Amino acid sequence: MWLRLVPLVLLLAGAAQAETYRAPRTPSGQPDLQGIWDTDSMTQLQRPKGFKALIATPEEAAAYEAKRYGRYDKVVAPVDPDMPAPEPDGVTDDDRLDRPSGLSRIRGEIRSSQIVEPVDGRLPYTPEARAAAEKALKDEEVYDHPEGRPFDERCLLGGGGGVAPPIMNRHHILIVQTADHVVLFGEQNHEARIVRLGDRRHLPAAIRPWMGDPVGWFEGDTLVVETTNISPSDRWRWSAGDWIMLTPAARIVERFTRTGPGEILYSYVVDDPGAYTQPWRAELPLTASPGPLFEYACHEGNYALANILAGGRAKDREAARGAAP
Repeated sequence: MWLRLVPLVLLLAGAAQAETYRAPRTPSGQPDLQGIWDTDSMTQLQRPKGFKALIATPEEAAAYEAKRYGRYDKVVAPVDPDMPAPEPDGVTDDDRLDRPSGLSRIRGEIRSSQIVEPVDGRLPYTPEARAAAEKALKDEEVYDHPEGRPFDERCLLGGGGGVAPPIMNRHHILIVQTADHVVLFGEQNHEARIVRLGDRRHLPAAIRPWMGDPVGWFEGDTLVVETTNISPSDRWRWSAGDWIMLTPAARIVERFTRTGPGEILYSYVVDDPGAYTQPWRAELPLTASPGPLFEYACHEGNYALANILAGGRAKDREAARGAAP
């Protein structure tokens, strides 16, 4: 009989440890969030259709992970250099260079989506914003000049800006703290968000930096970061499989809570009436990584932008030939 109680005892002990965990302190007495943290997970921002609820069953998770691992092994893992060229429209892409981890686990729950509110796990776009997001997802932006292309193609922003709202496109984040600032540094394009602590006043409304204006404070062991002053030119963020719209009126509140020696629970709320019918909330774990961060030499290897614009010109010539009498 007691053997059957062992798993329950261990589960309760683990829950009690999580509840009583107290983060280490910096010399200034703040909860210490410093280190390199990894966001890698198969859990997408929005809930895929194959899942019935936020908490996935082990069977749902196994089927989903097997499919994703199969895709990785076929497309991304090392391939035969003598393979023929792919068929037209047969080129696929994945930004993972290493074998991905499985779905996220938070408090022992297997998560089917990062979005936890609304309960359907989907972005609550207004009809107008949804149409614009679907257009962006299909990559139907301007092909006439570089300024019309997404920021990551232009090596300006990496899709999220460190741990920008919402989370960044690439995996690794470096967190550095002083007594009055926290730096959130993303590996992709080396974006650094410098969060001012203590003074919660934002910049004047006319000043709208890239990635907005973040201010922060501590609530117990949780770092809270509020970002406003989003630039009108910074309206799209790529996050975990989806384009996310942010208007200049957006207010994003992030929370970083260290839940164990090797994990931070990261959550954020996006309140943006210009794009969404209600505020929405997402959460995901950040896991400790031994590092190091590597140089992200975007411009040095950026063949994509020139090739994309060259493809646009080829389509222009093709259209011109078709229209010729």
